[in-house]
Amino acid sequence: MKVLVLGRGKTGALVAEAAREHGHVVQVLGSKDNENASALTPDRLHDVATIIDFTTPEAAPRHIEAAVRNGRNIVVGTTGWYDEIPRLRKVVEQAGVGVLYGSNFSIGVNVFFDAARVAASALHHHYSGEIFERHHARKKDAPSGTALVLQRLIQETSEKQLEITSFREGDVVGMHEVVLNSSNDTIYLCHDAKSRRGFAEGAVRAAEWLVGKKGFFEFRDIWREL
Repeated sequence: MKVLVLGRGKTGALVAEAAREHGHVVQVLGSKDNENASALTPDRLHDVATIIDFTTPEAAPRHIEAAVRNGRNIVVGTTGWYDEIPRLRKVVEQAGVGVLYGSNFSIGVNVFFDAARVAASALHHHYSGEIFERHHARKKDAPSGTALVLQRLIQETSEKQLEITSFREGDVVGMHEVVLNSSNDTIYLCHDAKSRRGFAEGAVRAAEWLVGKKGFFEFRDIWREL
């Protein structure tokens, strides 16, 4: 299928590379070529099966809206725009297209989510907890989308909201930690991404999964089906 990748950053470049390795025809648009979603026209998108977005929190909602206008499915790996989800969910469901978003497309991180959900039961047994996340200095949103998902999952399980501490330093790909502490012991859960390749591979597999589907999906709910 033909895939349009939005974003020429490090992750966007890896997504394009992974998509080609999967046998897809790939086109890439950078932010300078697509200001305010201006390049997402019917002519540009007429033979595109799926759009994959790794851009900025400000741009992602406009890209979703453009995909909806043109009847195209879109996978969104950008974070920091989630306040728009209730509004965009209605738009997407009325239009009958497919949108799949995720704070993290790494299979390892989604296993980590499950582990954190189980470990959160300790908060009912005199444990306190914190979430730490580290990313490269250029990352614009803080806390990260992944950390916010961790916080929400733990709160759903324990009814307690853990504080998130964010660090922006160097070229850290992404590290997330959940620390649960009691007077008797400490539980450490950690996911440390070695490269962005896992994110890219997951995004391409998500785009393949989305073919022929309609609705608003989150990656953490569907990754086992890949």
